[in-house]
Amino acid sequence: MPKNPVNLLDVVALTVDLPEYNLWRGQVGTVVEILAKGAAFEVEFSDSPTETLRERTGRTYESLGLSPEQIMVLRFQPVTPDSQPEMAVV
Repeated sequence: MPKNPVNLLDVVALTVDLPEYNLWRGQVGTVVEILAKGAAFEVEFSDSPTETLRERTGRTYESLGLSPEQIMVLRFQPVTPDSQPEMAVV
């Protein structure tokens, strides 16, 4: 288990293309459920909120189970030097 596991509500990015779902490497989602004791994660992909109410705002367009190798956690704070990388190289 990595030192910095994926947690509920973490913001993640895809590390692989998933054309069957029209999802591509780099797309951002949110972990909404931890599955199989951390062996997989339910990730929800939503459109961006906008300022006008007439446009689509924050609606989910895909939600699917992904393995840890398919995602990487995005960090908004500095990470300590002894942190383990969370993205697996495949």
